[in-house]
Amino acid sequence: MTTVEQAEQIILAQIKDYGTEALAFEQALGRVLAEDIKADRNLPPFNRVTMDGIAIDFDAIVKGIRTFKIKATQAAGDQPVDIDANEECVEIMTGAALSPTVNAVIRYEDLEINNGLAKLLAPEVKHGQNIHFKGTDKRSGDIVAPSNQVISPAVISLLASVGKANVLVKKMPRVMIISSGDELVEVAATPSDYQIRKSNNYTVKAALKLHGLDADMMHIPDDPDVTRKQIETCLQNYDVILLSGGISMGKFDYIPQALQDAQVTRLFHKVQQRPGKPFWFGKHDNGALVFAFPGNPVATFMCLHRYVLPWLDATLSLPPKEHVYALLDRDFTFAPPLKYFLQIKLKSTPMGTLAAQPVEGNGSGDFANLADTDAFMELPPDRDEFKKGEVFRVWKF
Repeated sequence: MTTVEQAEQIILAQIKDYGTEALAFEQALGRVLAEDIKADRNLPPFNRVTMDGIAIDFDAIVKGIRTFKIKATQAAGDQPVDIDANEECVEIMTGAALSPTVNAVIRYEDLEINNGLAKLLAPEVKHGQNIHFKGTDKRSGDIVAPSNQVISPAVISLLASVGKANVLVKKMPRVMIISSGDELVEVAATPSDYQIRKSNNYTVKAALKLHGLDADMMHIPDDPDVTRKQIETCLQNYDVILLSGGISMGKFDYIPQALQDAQVTRLFHKVQQRPGKPFWFGKHDNGALVFAFPGNPVATFMCLHRYVLPWLDATLSLPPKEHVYALLDRDFTFAPPLKYFLQIKLKSTPMGTLAAQPVEGNGSGDFANLADTDAFMELPPDRDEFKKGEVFRVWKF
């Protein structure tokens, strides 16, 4: 049986560059940046005022001048106003551009202004105070946002600031999510006593959406011919197929045979883990990848986060995420010789660590239990007792 580590290595070996595309910057949130973003001019582009007040020549302070005649008032966006003498100042607002004739800004709180005169109250004034100097953040041509990162609201701000109206992003693979089984009915339908509503496909689609990928969905009934034809069609039109259900040993599990008939090479089937032991992974001759999950909701959810999302990050050239670890907050026992992905609720401790509270539920079919948890804890298969205070890797979702 394939180990978790072997399955991970096999999957991560199937990395492919799906190219790039240009998007309007305001539509690029959550996508992966495919180019270095450079400043089109110095940032800030001028000596910028950071406090409302008056702008003076610091030489006046050196000469002992404490009262200044207000020559003009300058707002942000106005052309800078020059002063002609040390005794003059410009009343100026935050964000305004400074004239080269002034080099210190005194805030209103340190002034008394009457009849066009500004009297200094503060005991000390420093040269360059309350000024954000030109080019101190970035120089023209400097990289302000390197490629291979997820475009966040902060990156959107940078794109807007440097005039990058259209930005190059990594193309997402085309993904089809396929559910199967006659026991599944639509969400809006009223199921019989022996049916359930579809949920796995929507769960997978939602998780992928959080990663900037909008997948398509379809449902296949328990019919071998329909299963084969639909899978063959999807293999020709999508880069990745995510199947949920129909890959175990049941009499109506037609998917493994359909994949074989469609010339999909099986790279592994069955992983030394719980949940998700029947997990299947393969590759078509045209490069399309197939992830086939067990139908149990928790197994599907775990396999998606443990294998598919790390593969997607690697495909998009994102740096590997740092491992997250937590300590068990109570003893736990698991007997089978399988790597166990324990559902947990994470909480911070006063010592600055993460503690993991097991939320066991009722097996891999207990999808309602997922709403009470926020991570899986990966427990090694070579032991059956796990003690309070021991530290293990966790996969947050």
